[in-house]
Amino acid sequence: MIDDSLMPRIEAHTTRFKEIETLLGDPEVAADQRRFVKLTKEYKHLGNLMRLLNNHAEQLSNIDFYQEVIEMEDDPTEVKAASDSLDAARAEIARIEEDIKLFLLPSDPEDDKNVILEVRAGTGGDEAALFAGDLTKMYLKFCERHGWSVAITSESSGAVGGYKEVVMSVSGDGVYGILKYESGVHRVQRVPATETQGRVHTSAATVAVLPEAEPFEVEINEGEIKWDTFRSGGAGGQNVNKVESGVRLRYNWKNPNTGVVEEILIECTETRDQPKNKERALSRLRTFIFDKEHQKYIDDIASRRRTLVSTGDRSAKIRTYNFPQGRVTDHRINYTTHNLPAVLAGDLDDLLYALSSTENAERLKAAEF
Repeated sequence: MIDDSLMPRIEAHTTRFKEIETLLGDPEVAADQRRFVKLTKEYKHLGNLMRLLNNHAEQLSNIDFYQEVIEMEDDPTEVKAASDSLDAARAEIARIEEDIKLFLLPSDPEDDKNVILEVRAGTGGDEAALFAGDLTKMYLKFCERHGWSVAITSESSGAVGGYKEVVMSVSGDGVYGILKYESGVHRVQRVPATETQGRVHTSAATVAVLPEAEPFEVEINEGEIKWDTFRSGGAGGQNVNKVESGVRLRYNWKNPNTGVVEEILIECTETRDQPKNKERALSRLRTFIFDKEHQKYIDDIASRRRTLVSTGDRSAKIRTYNFPQGRVTDHRINYTTHNLPAVLAGDLDDLLYALSSTENAERLKAAEF
């Protein structure tokens, strides 16, 4: 049974769910786009709790039914089947109650957001750029597995392949909540293709996963943005080097945490449509500012946690990819798998589930219900 101490919070969420359901049908609310979007997200979030509660009630009903069968039935086969089903229903009840407890914990409000994912080569020269390319392919395949939409907004290729830097936008359901664990330093240990004596080298790449800001979350005076256009380079075609479709924006932003005015420079050559490139450059500007202003929130979370599971700390070494041993190790939770080819092919689900489970276990342990 659900702990009585949780019932006031459950009842409050249930009341709020019904209230939002009514509000979403109000034409005045629908006309206020900012409020409507916010309420829709809250309604979807609370809907998850409603489904858990419905499943819980269904399993309680099943338990009553199976207990009745056991008491009334004389056939040993039927009693055994009902007993097995009763055990399964009780196990399911326990799982649902854990999920309800997790739901009632304060959640990261950014988890449902789309993200800007950045991969940058670190120490290691050409080998680091090649590794950054491997990580980029890994994330592209992972996103494809989940049916997410990905667009590369900017890239800088390495001299012998891979990337010095690549920035992509990822959109879909719960993207930030899943990918946020990837922020940090990724290290690779392998023999580079250019190594003649078979020595293992260590290189690194940095990954940053930023929650994408909505237009109304960041205030930008678009009149103060300085725009430049330029001809995009590319693989060919009549449009290349003839039409100025690439855009560059410069914006002076005052950091509210330090009071320092910073010039932000963003380029976008993703499409051959200049208005679309402007729109995507603006999106990156909003996300950059949102990330800077949001850092204090991230730091506050980090100070309350014992691990770096999802603090967003981009200077922490989080994972090692060891090619000679075919091993991937996540240092935050001492998780190791010897299926490196599958991980680089985008099979990150078990690893990310382990990270999420560890964090949730810590949150439950620290919670006061």
